[in-house]
This record gives sequence, C-alpha cells and structure tokens, in this order.
Amino acid sequence: MARWQVDQAIITEEEKVVIMRFGHDWDSTCMVMDETLHRISEKIKNFAVIYVVDISEVPDFNKMYELYDQCTVMFFYRNKHIMVDLGTGNNNKITWAIEDNQEMIDLVETVYRGASKGRGLVVSPKDYSTKYKY
Repeated sequence: MARWQVDQAIITEEEKVVIMRFGHDWDSTCMVMDETLHRISEKIKNFAVIYVVDISEVPDFNKMYELYDQCTVMFFYRNKHIMVDLGTGNNNKITWAIEDNQEMIDLVETVYRGASKGRGLVVSPKDYSTKYKY
C-alpha cells in the first residue's frame, strides 16, 4: 500500500470502521495480531474493514501517528481517528497483539457503535491497565 492508498482507505470509507494495522509482516507481534484480524474479518465485515500497512514501505505515517512500536493498530471512522480508552494512558492506538478473537470483535464493535454516534473517544470493554504485571 502506498501513502495515497492508505489515505484513500481512510477518507473514502463512509459506513465502516477502518482498522489500520501498521507494522511489519515479519514481526512476531504483528503476526499474532494479523492472525486475529484475519480470523475475525468475516465476522466484522459488515461494520469494519481491515488494512495492513508495512511501515518500511510506507513510512509517511510513522511521524504523524508516532508509530514507534513493532505493531500498532488504529481505528478510523469517516476520516476521523477514533481514540479508545484502553486503561493504558495511550488512547491513540493499540501497541500489542490481541490474541482472543471475541475480545477483538468486542473492541471493534465498541469502536463502531461509539463512532457511528459521533464519539471521538470510546471506552474499551476490557481494561488493559493490568495487562503488564511486573
């Protein structure tokens, strides 16, 4: 995907949530996330569309979206970035792999319901603040 294609995907989709996975196909975190997205794609096709963007081939968004992690998932609706309160302090993006299909479906549904009501920030159905325990 080139920058123009990424822009078009975000700008032209009027009805569905656009899920953008930024990262590398060879990265282990991205591989896990890609598998989850692939497994749920059929179930969410009526209200979401998934795009995979290699940040080496299309570096244009790295600075704009602060893509410093190996794998980043962001949501857009009608050309608007939809933020998600995940309990982590970073509402802009998901920077880890979600392996559970239903968990990801619930998250995408929450984003869709909130975004279609005009909300720019939705609260995740799951709190990820305790995800990393030391």
